[in-house]
Amino acid sequence: MKKNISLTRYLVEQQRVDGLIPGQLRLLLEVVARACKRISFAVNKGELGDVMGTAGSENVQGEVQKKLDIIANETLIEANEWGGHLAAMASEEMEGIYVVPNRYPQGEYLLMFDPLDGSSNIDINMSIGTIFSVLKKPEGHPGVHDSDFMQPGTQQVAAGYCIYGPQTTLVLTVGDGVSMFTLDREQGSFVLIEENVKIPEDTKEFAINMSNMRHWDAPVKRYVDECLAGADGPRGKNFNMRWVAAMVADVHRILCRGGIFMYPWDKREPQKAGKLRLMYEANPMSWLVEQAGGMATNGRQRILDIQPTQLHERVSVVLGSKNEVERVTSYHLEADEKAL
Repeated sequence: MKKNISLTRYLVEQQRVDGLIPGQLRLLLEVVARACKRISFAVNKGELGDVMGTAGSENVQGEVQKKLDIIANETLIEANEWGGHLAAMASEEMEGIYVVPNRYPQGEYLLMFDPLDGSSNIDINMSIGTIFSVLKKPEGHPGVHDSDFMQPGTQQVAAGYCIYGPQTTLVLTVGDGVSMFTLDREQGSFVLIEENVKIPEDTKEFAINMSNMRHWDAPVKRYVDECLAGADGPRGKNFNMRWVAAMVADVHRILCRGGIFMYPWDKREPQKAGKLRLMYEANPMSWLVEQAGGMATNGRQRILDIQPTQLHERVSVVLGSKNEVERVTSYHLEADEKAL
C-alpha cells in the first residue's frame, strides 16, 4: 500500500479491498487511535498540563499509580464506551472488567490494554506507551463475564501499541503483518510509514534488567553469560545490551532493527510465573513480534498458546529475533530434561 496515507484510509482499504477486518473492528481501531492521540498530547504537556508525579493511589497489583496512568486509563475508557463496538474492557489498572453501558446493542469485541507502559520513565522524559489487544466476544450466552476474556493469544483479532517518544508512533497488526504509523501533528492524523515490518532472525543486541542477575534461573544466566563473553566466547561475536525499562520501547527497537527482550521468572517471587501481564502486555506484543517474523515464548512454550485463567495473570517473556529466542528456549528445555 502507498506510504503517507492516513490510518483511516489504510483501515478502509483493509476492510474493502482485502477483506481483512469487519467494519465494526475498523471503527474500534480508529477510536483507540484517537484515544492514543489524546494521551500523546497529555504526555507532551508534561508539567505544563499538571500530569506529572504520583496520584497517591495504587493499582490492582499494588503498584503506585502516576497521574498519567489514571489519565490514560480514563481516556481509553471514555473514548470506547460510546461507540457501540465493544461489549467490555479490561485494563491493567483496574481490578475487574468494565462492561460498556447498554446505550447501544451490545458490541462484538473485547478490548484489553495497558494504558501507560513504562510509568517509571514518565518523570525523566523517556519513551512510554499504550499497549492494546482486541478479542471477539464469545457467542452463546448473555451478558459479559471475566471468562469471556479467558482466550489464548491466538484468538486476538487485532493488537498494537502506541509509543510516545520523539515521534508518536502507532504499531498495528490485524493478522496480516505489522504496519507502523506516525502521528502528523499538523494533519492531526496517524500516517503510514512502513508496512510488512520484518525482524532479522539474528541479532547482536539483548535487553534485560542486569540488576536481577543474581535472581535468574540457570538457563537465562547461561545465555547472558555467553553474550557478555563476546567474540572470545562460545557465540563468537560481540553483543550490546539495551534496556529502556518500558516494554513498549524495547519491543519497538526490536521491530525496527532486531534484538531479543527478556523479562524472565526469577527467585524473588518464585510463586509467580513472571512479572509481565499475559493479556495486557505479553499477548499483544508476542503477536506483533510473530507477525513480523520473530518468536515469543515464556522460556518453554509459545506465549500465544497459553490459556489464561485470570485477568491479571503474569508470565515470563522471551521475544524477538527468532534464532536467539529459540536458543534461550532450548536452554530452558535442556535444563528441564536434566532435572528429570
